[in-house]
Amino acid sequence: MFSQASTFGRPRHNALMYQQVGVETSVVAASPHTLTLMLYDGLLTQIKLARQALVEGRVADKGRHIGRASQILDEGLRSALDLQGGGDLALNLRDVYDYAQVRLLLANRHNDDAALKEVLGLIEPLREAWVAIGMNVPG
Repeated sequence: MFSQASTFGRPRHNALMYQQVGVETSVVAASPHTLTLMLYDGLLTQIKLARQALVEGRVADKGRHIGRASQILDEGLRSALDLQGGGDLALNLRDVYDYAQVRLLLANRHNDDAALKEVLGLIEPLREAWVAIGMNVPG
């Protein structure tokens, strides 16, 4: 009755597809402020997942999560900086992101949980500051 390609009867696959659509819808509807907050949240989540994978000895998962965190830093947060008009704040954020990238690389290479914890310590205050700024941003 159903072809092999059907997703009927595959609730996990369907749930993942539904979740992906939800994420994409949230991104399309989000303000620039909210998008940045989503990037910070994604970055922090990936680092926490990397730490958990490291503790559990799941080296491949650790590497995958660190890779995603690095991608969020580079393609999301760093690329969104306005280095021309953002003044010292944008330049300082670029430097923090660059340093965090190096620490993630070393954490991956050396299975260094302390480096992952350090990056969390750098990014969490930035996220909290971004949340506080959002209270004053319309829309």
